[in-house]
Amino acid sequence: MNIARHIALVDELCSRPFTAEHSTYEGGESGPGYHLAVLESSHGDCGTRAATVEQFEKYRDALHEPLAARWGEKPPWNGQTTLLRTADEEIPEPWALLGKRVRVAYVWEAVGTGRWLVLAVADRDESDDVKLIAVATETDPP
Repeated sequence: MNIARHIALVDELCSRPFTAEHSTYEGGESGPGYHLAVLESSHGDCGTRAATVEQFEKYRDALHEPLAARWGEKPPWNGQTTLLRTADEEIPEPWALLGKRVRVAYVWEAVGTGRWLVLAVADRDESDDVKLIAVATETDPP
């Protein structure tokens, strides 16, 4: 993992213009009001899924340190709560998407950008690769 490269991508996500339509690109996806970038992916070659999740959580925590120094220490965001809320209410994107993909995330208001930054391990879907993701959005957390 290259922390400097990932921090540079986070900075880019916080300034890149949003797209009007949903689109995918190598390494991520965009939609109205958000960008999602895959920082690391297991690419289907996990030794064991649990070990990969554990390693990606360590990567997430290593990236958390410089971002928390920049934007402050915040309590973790609970994806399970958001996922449960989708049954009874309309949760805006990308938060509904995150609720389906992640269990816990670090979330900051990226001061001076008008955006929120999310850092998480996407591991809920057992049929998909484990991914370390960063999301920038203009939509406040639910």
